[in-house]
Amino acid sequence: MRTEARPPLPFLTRRSFLLGAALCLSGTAAAAQTRIADLRGTIDAADLGVMPDRTDDQSAQMQRAINRAVEKGRALFLPAGTYPVANLRLPSGTLIVGVPGRTRLVYQGGGGLLATAEGAARIGLDGVVFDGANKLINEHAFGLLHFLDVDHLSLVNCEITGSSRSGLALDRCAGQVERCLVSGAAEAGIRSVEGRGLVFAENVITDCANAGLMVMRWTKAEDGTLIRGNRIERIAARAGGTGQNGNGINIFRAAGVMITGNRVTDCAFSAIRANTASNVQIIANSCLRSGETGIYSEFEFEGAVIADNIVDGATIGISVANFMSGGRMAVVSGNLVRNLSATGPYDGSGGAGFGIGIYVEADTTVSGNVVEGAPKYGIMAGWGPYLRDVIIADNVVRDSGVAVSVSAVEGAGTTLIRGNILSGYREAAIRGYRWQEAVTDDLAGGAAAPAHLTISGNVVRPASG
Repeated sequence: MRTEARPPLPFLTRRSFLLGAALCLSGTAAAAQTRIADLRGTIDAADLGVMPDRTDDQSAQMQRAINRAVEKGRALFLPAGTYPVANLRLPSGTLIVGVPGRTRLVYQGGGGLLATAEGAARIGLDGVVFDGANKLINEHAFGLLHFLDVDHLSLVNCEITGSSRSGLALDRCAGQVERCLVSGAAEAGIRSVEGRGLVFAENVITDCANAGLMVMRWTKAEDGTLIRGNRIERIAARAGGTGQNGNGINIFRAAGVMITGNRVTDCAFSAIRANTASNVQIIANSCLRSGETGIYSEFEFEGAVIADNIVDGATIGISVANFMSGGRMAVVSGNLVRNLSATGPYDGSGGAGFGIGIYVEADTTVSGNVVEGAPKYGIMAGWGPYLRDVIIADNVVRDSGVAVSVSAVEGAGTTLIRGNILSGYREAAIRGYRWQEAVTDDLAGGAAAPAHLTISGNVVRPASG
């Protein structure tokens, strides 16, 4: 077999090395010059009379500078420093660029807000800190920053802190909020109403009084918001209630929302709560130390995929509920649920209670999950007559009171329990209930099953001793 002779590798001389290095350096220098030229293409706010670190109100000067930059079609550069301002209005084409973490717009109070825009397009804020200083905001302004009917909104590398209401309020907006820090809001960190294809990505939202990120609509409709890669921590429920507040990510009446790859920890109620939210996807999130249900899909929804999540620490790991209100059709698969508590944030004695790994009701498959450490039920299917067409298959349930609880009330629908490994349970592997009352012996041990149940191929091993 003949092969072509390859030419020898070129000999690298000192001269050729230096020439190559010079070319690389010239390329780097050219790129740096381009970046400098881009920066010089902005308007420096100081040239328009806006001076950092002044103690007097800079609102009028800042507004003139914003308007002037928009008129010229250029970005407004704010050097590092503090700017006391209030009630700024951002027209279409506004682009404000600061020094991340060092350019601070501090709200002056007076019952207004820090900045707003309405009916505008192509507004960009990059590298600016917006500090509410915990001063009073007007009751008609839902956030320190409030945008209404804005197209192509972009907030990148910004910080929003110290709001006496929500940090960022968006009404009927489109655009993205990315790599921002939001903290210390007295209501929600970010509140979106009637969104039009928003993206919330890689933000950090912490220490808010009632909600982390809220996506809501006044009537049920397609929303399409994408929520990915955010870190949400320490969300309280200062306004009280039994789940309206205290959630890391809260979806209400908004359909088609995708919630993926977020880390949500230490929320008073749920890490992720979807209420009346059809076609929601909750995938590959980490939900740690939730005060009530880790992941919730509830009330009038049709269609939920809850897959590949970790829920560690909650009173109920995953709940797909409210068939009585039309909640139906879900896939619950590949989740890891562990370390559940039987003690919740309110009295749960009127319902199924706490200490449940996964709870489902209608038109749902529960497969390939691992549940460990559920004091009451590992997996629970149905409540009274609210049970229809459920499959519980190929799960591992360890260290529970009852591994699988299933409703045995008249009118409860078809349920298949097949091929699960049920290990370390203390009371029963599979048991039927009339609401809270146990009405069958262990159905995995040969007891006659009610007609609506099909049980086969489960491997059972009770706790020793």
